Amino acid sequence: MTPATAHPEALDYSADVCTIGRAMAVLGERWTVVVLREVFIGNRRFDDMRARTGIPRQVLTNRLATLVASGLLRREPYREPGARVRHEYRLTGKGLDLYPVLIAVREWGDRYLAEPDGPPLVMEHRGCGAPVHGELRCAEGHHVDQYRDIMPRPGPGARRR
Repeated sequence: MTPATAHPEALDYSADVCTIGRAMAVLGERWTVVVLREVFIGNRRFDDMRARTGIPRQVLTNRLATLVASGLLRREPYREPGARVRHEYRLTGKGLDLYPVLIAVREWGDRYLAEPDGPPLVMEHRGCGAPVHGELRCAEGHHVDQYRDIMPRPGPGARRR
């Protein structure tokens, strides 16, 4: 905060080019995140996703199309013996880069929304079996555990209001 404004400097800039807003335009609908969860845990086929989640057929069709159009998923053909060619959905590099976001959302949900028995899903490091969790670090490598120690500032793409 600067003494003259008494509010964070970032508030002096337009939110029109906010990348958080742009990301939520792609991810912000409940079923979209559910579809991503399914693909991240290995459920890649339309009928399997629909059966496991109960997503209405048209909603799932629309969400998958949006995720493919956004470059988060790609369609890969497959064929069961005696059946027509169908497609499964695979994460692209852009989609895989959402893993830390989903880990953070899962951790928040585990902390505040889990059943008394605990969370329904845990994430483990394949190499050692230890639980995986998200954490914040600055570019210098310092662990940031007090979120109030994070200062929002205008970036190079910021535009003054």
